[in-house]
Amino acid sequence: MNLPNKLTLSRIILTPFFVAAMLIEFPFHYLIALAIFGIASITDMLDGKIARKQNLVTNFGKFSDPLADKILVLSTLVCFVQLGLCSSIIVIIVLFREFAVSSIRLLAATDGKVVAANIWGKVKTVTQIIAIILIFLLQFIIELMNMNFISVGNSNVEMFAFVFNIIGNVALWISTIICLISGVIYIWDNRKFISEK
Repeated sequence: MNLPNKLTLSRIILTPFFVAAMLIEFPFHYLIALAIFGIASITDMLDGKIARKQNLVTNFGKFSDPLADKILVLSTLVCFVQLGLCSSIIVIIVLFREFAVSSIRLLAATDGKVVAANIWGKVKTVTQIIAIILIFLLQFIIELMNMNFISVGNSNVEMFAFVFNIIGNVALWISTIICLISGVIYIWDNRKFISEK
């Protein structure tokens, strides 16, 4: 197994640790979750670059790289729903898009073809990562306020939490709209695989 594929697999392996850091409450857990998510996101950036630069692109990598992204992002969104940081509608839209795109990939695979992610898929992933990092940073600030590392007064913490929740949801909705657009473009560009079946 080459280095890019190992990096992709490491992203999948990091996901349970990231989820545990997010859901188990202990001091600075949002910061630790952010650090793990950041490492996983860096592997996403590196695996593709290394694969293209060193001519190590494989069919396994073309399939597993977007799969690892889906596992990481969807795990995060589901946890956000549990924590009250995200609407379940966002998760449903993202899931619908990912299932539709994966279905086309499977149809293409039956013809022996591998359909790699397009530029819109990459933009979708970047906007999701930015939104998720923003939410972690905002939640970490709230955690610091609750621990009195940042003094704003107890009554103001709830106000900040409310405002930060709105900011986080706006960022997630922007990434979700891009996710939906990228899915429509992907389906349209690869419609031949649907019409041939």
